[in-house]
Order: sequence, then C-alpha cells, then structure tokens
Amino acid sequence: MYTLITAANSAEAYSLKNALNKEYILLGDYMELPDILIQSGKVLKLPDPQNVAYTHQMLALCLDKSVDTIYPLREQEKQPLFNARQLFYEYNIEIKADDQI
Repeated sequence: MYTLITAANSAEAYSLKNALNKEYILLGDYMELPDILIQSGKVLKLPDPQNVAYTHQMLALCLDKSVDTIYPLREQEKQPLFNARQLFYEYNIEIKADDQI
C-alpha cells in the first residue's frame, strides 16, 4: 500500500517524504506540474479541491493507486478531506492531520 503526500511542487512535501522514510510513497498535486514528471509516473495529477466531486475523485484515485494514507498539505485539500474522513475510513484510507506528521 502507498502513502500519498499532496503539494508535490512544494519543499514541504519532499521534506515529509524524507522524514517518513517509507518505500512506497506517491507525491501528487492539483497545481501545475511539469508534464515529464506526470508522464514518468513520479508525480500524480490530483483533482482540484474546488471541484464539488473532489472527495469522490480523491477516493477513486486512492483506490486505483492502492493508497492507504494521505497527508494533505494544502489548506484547500484539508477541509474537504477531513470532512469526508468517515468515507475514507470505510475503505481503510487514513487522512493524517498536521499534528500526526
């Protein structure tokens, strides 16, 4: 199973990745990313948190990519994901808060 860290175009995401020191970590972002990173599979293009279907799109992405833990780093992502924690929990996907990092 994979851990997903959002805000892939930020230094915070890479610091967290190094701090977690896990083998299976995916980085993703909804903001603009270089196509070469997305095409290589090193970074995922995430849904826009402003979209009304954001939580369902994120859930589908997590199920498709075998993600069991999400570290949302951007404020725009945190609120909708934390509001849908129960839904993700039903699929054994944990959403980590800042104090759990």
